[in-house]
Amino acid sequence: MPVSSDGAFYNIAGPENATVVALIHGLGLTSEITWKSIMPCLASDFRVLCYDLPGHGLSAMPRGRVDLTMLGNHLIALFDEIGVTKASLVGFSLGGMINRRVTIDHPGRVSALAILNSPHERGAQQQKLVEKRVLETAKGGPQATIDGTLERWFTPSFRYDHPEVVESVRNVVLSNNHENYAAHRRVLAEGVPELIRPCPPIAKPAIVITCEHDSGSTPAMSNCISMEIADAETIVVPHLRHLGLIENPELFGPPIRKFLNRIHARII
Repeated sequence: MPVSSDGAFYNIAGPENATVVALIHGLGLTSEITWKSIMPCLASDFRVLCYDLPGHGLSAMPRGRVDLTMLGNHLIALFDEIGVTKASLVGFSLGGMINRRVTIDHPGRVSALAILNSPHERGAQQQKLVEKRVLETAKGGPQATIDGTLERWFTPSFRYDHPEVVESVRNVVLSNNHENYAAHRRVLAEGVPELIRPCPPIAKPAIVITCEHDSGSTPAMSNCISMEIADAETIVVPHLRHLGLIENPELFGPPIRKFLNRIHARII
C-alpha cells in the first residue's frame, strides 16, 4: 500500500496515461469506504487517485493546526511527490470544501471540480447546531454524536434494509482519533466563510451535487455554490440524505464521469 513521505495513504487506479482525477473524502470517513463503489466507474476513463485525509484511515496524524489551507496543501504535496501536475478534484462534504480551497490557492493545479454534498453559508440556527456538535465531539469523541450523525447521513429505509453498511460506516467513524476528529469537525464548522464569494471567483468547470434531504449541505446551499462559479451545473438527487453516494452510488458516479468526459474533451 503506497504511503507518501509525509504519511498520506493513497491508491491509484485507471489507465496510466489518462487524465488524473483526485477523490477527497469527508469528515471521519476513509477513501475506501467513501469511494469504493464510485472509483471503478471513474477509473474506466481516468487515472483516479484517492487518499485518506490526515489522521483518517491509514494516513499519519497531521502536524500542526488543521485548517482548510493545510488540508489543501497536504493534497498538493501528494501531487508533487507522485508527479501529478494537474487534476480534476472530486470532493465530498469536507472534501468539497478542500477542493474549493485548493482551487483558490493553486488554480493552475486544478482542471475541474465536482463538489458533492458540501456546505455553503449557513443561517444562524444551523451554525449554532454545527458548533454544538464541535463542542460535543471535543468532549466525547465521535461516540458523542454518532447516532444523530448516522440518522442525518442515511434514509430510514436504508438503515433498516442495509444495517451492515450502516454498521461499517459507524465503525469507521468510531475508529477515529478523538482529537483529530474534533479538529476536522471544527474546520467543517468554521471554514465555510473563507470559501464564500471568493475574489477573484473560482473560474473552473464545476458540477455541484447534493441530496434532496441533506440537512447540512442543502439544495439551497448547492445552488449558492453554483451561482458563485460561472456556468456550474447543479444536480439534486431525490429522496436521499448526506451519504447518498454510499446509499446509491449509481446516482453519483455516472453523472460525474459524464461531466468529466465532457470537460476534458473540451480542454483537449
